[in-house]
Amino acid sequence: MKLSRSVRNSIFMGLGYLIALELMLVAAILFWPNFEENTGALKLLAAPIPMLKDMFAQLEAKGVSAYVLSQHFFKGCNVLGCAVAALIGSAAIAGEAHRGTMEILLMRPLSRRRILMERWLLGGAQITLPIFLTTLTVPLLLTQVDESITLGPLLLCAVHQSLFLLAIYSITFLLSTKGRAPLQIAFGMLVFAIFNFSIYMVKTVTHWSLFRLADMETFLDIYESGSLHTTYTLYFAAAIGACLLASLAVFERRVP
Repeated sequence: MKLSRSVRNSIFMGLGYLIALELMLVAAILFWPNFEENTGALKLLAAPIPMLKDMFAQLEAKGVSAYVLSQHFFKGCNVLGCAVAALIGSAAIAGEAHRGTMEILLMRPLSRRRILMERWLLGGAQITLPIFLTTLTVPLLLTQVDESITLGPLLLCAVHQSLFLLAIYSITFLLSTKGRAPLQIAFGMLVFAIFNFSIYMVKTVTHWSLFRLADMETFLDIYESGSLHTTYTLYFAAAIGACLLASLAVFERRVP
């Protein structure tokens, strides 16, 4: 069966995202022995920035588990994931309007609800599947540096990370159902993400940053407790559900 152009593009983008995440993970884990030897020196260098100082203190105390959580989730998945969520979400519907193919999309013999849900699910799979697939490789990669980690709690961290990115994706998706300029939507979401990351590093305003919901401390709590953070999970579920319902309502009334 011949795949549609949008599905082929989705597969290629998903594979690129997967490969990028895995390459970053491999490089980080192979660097672990050198990092472990120089943690003390790095903590001194980070002293002028309180947030970085606290992060290095946790890395020194918790060891390889904190290192993997910070490198894979807080750094890799947050940075790449937010970018991918912005790009995929912004193009989901607004991309059709921008290319002048919205009328063709709406002429398909399917309900608008089904069309929208197919788009949302396809994008959601692109964002989340690479997170789980790369997470599954962590124990094997750690054997290369004579370390080990428990996979179960690590997968719970992957669930939390996926929900966080799905919330960002759902907000972008809602904007896409209303707009016609995907590049402007993507740029706005990326600026929003960069702003939140920048204030995360400022101790006096760090609690206003969205990245407090998916930082190393949060992932450590999930990993060590072996359970999801109930409050944060409810936040994410509420954001995803509200944005998806709003997207359905907007798309039902949308004209080409």
